[in-house]
Amino acid sequence: MRNSILAAVLAAAMACAVGARAETPGVTNSEIKIGNTVPYSGPVSSKGLTGRVIEAYFAMVNEKGGINGRKLKLYSLDDAFSPPKTVEAVRRLVEGEEVALMFATFGTAQNVAIAKYLNTKKVPQLFLVSNSIQWDDPKGKPWSLALPWAPPLYAEAGIDVAYARKKNPEARFAVLYQNDDAGREYLKGVRDALGADADRLLLSSQSFNVTDPTIDSQVATLASTKADVFLIYSLTSRACTQAIAKAESLGWKPLRFVASSCANTQEVMEPAGLEVSRGVLALGSVKPWDPAPANDPAMSQYNKLMKDRLPNVDPSNLTTIYAYLLSQAPVDVLERCGDDLSRENIMKVATSMKDVTLPMMLPGIKINTGPDDYRPVKDGYMLEFDGKGWTIGKELYHDILPGRTN
Repeated sequence: MRNSILAAVLAAAMACAVGARAETPGVTNSEIKIGNTVPYSGPVSSKGLTGRVIEAYFAMVNEKGGINGRKLKLYSLDDAFSPPKTVEAVRRLVEGEEVALMFATFGTAQNVAIAKYLNTKKVPQLFLVSNSIQWDDPKGKPWSLALPWAPPLYAEAGIDVAYARKKNPEARFAVLYQNDDAGREYLKGVRDALGADADRLLLSSQSFNVTDPTIDSQVATLASTKADVFLIYSLTSRACTQAIAKAESLGWKPLRFVASSCANTQEVMEPAGLEVSRGVLALGSVKPWDPAPANDPAMSQYNKLMKDRLPNVDPSNLTTIYAYLLSQAPVDVLERCGDDLSRENIMKVATSMKDVTLPMMLPGIKINTGPDDYRPVKDGYMLEFDGKGWTIGKELYHDILPGRTN
């Protein structure tokens, strides 16, 4: 009799546990639904490659058995890099498709547009694509966690300025920046890094809109200052390309920095001109492409995936390398979640990553998060374009933001 009662109690407990897991939207015994928005069309449609690589990576994971027996089902929608369309797409994914989480939603303004909704609904906005410091906000946005390709923009700007001033303490600066929250954050980082010298050494800053067909007039204004350093912040490859080419055509030859998102040989340096681009600098945390890695299994695996599943896509593209790295992060988190795939536990695991090594990160860079630290990437190297590819500097720069010690 005692055994019968015990068996009944255990059966009831197991039923409750299964029922609790089954209540998580988008999670069944056989699959995990994941939502994603990227710009497959619009002014930055080249970044749509992010979604294609994620889809290919998830397909590979599923062929190997998925995550603890569950297959990953990706719903990836086009938002054309338009925040209102991002909102519409995310509502459809959360309320219509009932995804368990949103992953790798693309763009700073786009993620800002959906953050309040997802945080209110307590839906993980996991490893979103933006390197704005505003995502380090555990109290205000506890369900939003970014995984950028470099340290936060504010820190990136400070590192760029420090690097230039080490070469020339009296260097004068000119800044071209995208007219949005991310661009303004970069500009603020520049001014704060210059400190009391900002009004004297920052000769000019010019903004542009992502939809502008050209930034020639802004670069001409900046070139007229004859500044020693030209800092270029843009998410779009087109603006970075045009800025490099236009400065060259004007005979302006400052020390040039491009945003970490523009350290892209195929999309930026080749169109601007390989020789013209020689010497361009960028902060980076992701490995540059190597077509024949001798001692890098991770790069070899990346090359194989691209060859087998996306043979018509150039594997040297920084966008695809970053997307491959990005795809590894939720797999790591979901595997460590085990059978507890509640949204709460997914965020708990994602915000307690300790010295996690993602294979496509540069040496020495590890992912660390905590309940009070939503900055997974804190380190980067200065990369320099040598006319063919990117050489990696020897110094690892660590991001320490004002008021932070980690």
